Amino acid sequence: MRDFFSRSLQTTIIFLVVGGILALALGGFFSSASNRFTTSLVSVQTWIATRYRGLRDFATAPRDITSLRTRNAELESQVSQLQAQVIELQQRVSETEILAALVDFSRTSPESTYKAAAVIGRDPSPFLHYIIINRGSNDDIRRGMPVVTNQGLVGRVDAVIADAARVQLITDPASTVNVHLQHADADAVLLGSVTGDISLDMLSHDVTVEPGDLVLTSGLGGGYPPDIILGQVVTVRSLEFELFQQATVQPAVDFTRLEIVLVITNFRPVDIGPLVPQTSP
Repeated sequence: MRDFFSRSLQTTIIFLVVGGILALALGGFFSSASNRFTTSLVSVQTWIATRYRGLRDFATAPRDITSLRTRNAELESQVSQLQAQVIELQQRVSETEILAALVDFSRTSPESTYKAAAVIGRDPSPFLHYIIINRGSNDDIRRGMPVVTNQGLVGRVDAVIADAARVQLITDPASTVNVHLQHADADAVLLGSVTGDISLDMLSHDVTVEPGDLVLTSGLGGGYPPDIILGQVVTVRSLEFELFQQATVQPAVDFTRLEIVLVITNFRPVDIGPLVPQTSP
């Protein structure tokens, strides 16, 4: 009887304690403790997760770096190939535009026969002005043939081998071209120089020359066909004590960007030197 009473009392006490705890929990008395426990638990989980990710990244980093380096090398190779393709396409477009311009120019002068040639070299000397083209005697190129572009006169063939030729530019110090000033209706001589500048000499003081006057080949002397553009007058110098006026000329051709030229193959220069009277000393 006593044991039964003792067990009943213990059961009652347990129910009272559990009920009290539930009542306190439902009343919000354990909320602050629960929040602190939850916050602590979240902090511990966050710390563990952070350390885990760090260890995982440390373990996988070498493999990722190797993969990234490999991929970067592949992308750099692709970029280099694309850049080379772009440059090649730009060169082809430039060559096509030049050839189209030369074709248009040749159509405007049907009386002449032209042969296109690529510039493959330049004279390294700062005192000479020559270019080398990839056409020679095998292509019926002969010494003295004029060389032009769609812009104007370049020069003339000075030396020839089987598969190449040297062209003396009109800017060369030894170059002389008999010219005609279109607006002034006067003849003169165009001279090259060491600096690459070109100028007019042998201009009579009676001739009125103005900046902008167009300079063309005159055909005199037999060295060039007539009416090929050379450039425009820029400045004029006229001094009373000098026998002739002088003028500087802006070339029509951009000699720094010569890539393809035309050789006039049906023109044969005439050496009139033996016909020029010689003055006795």
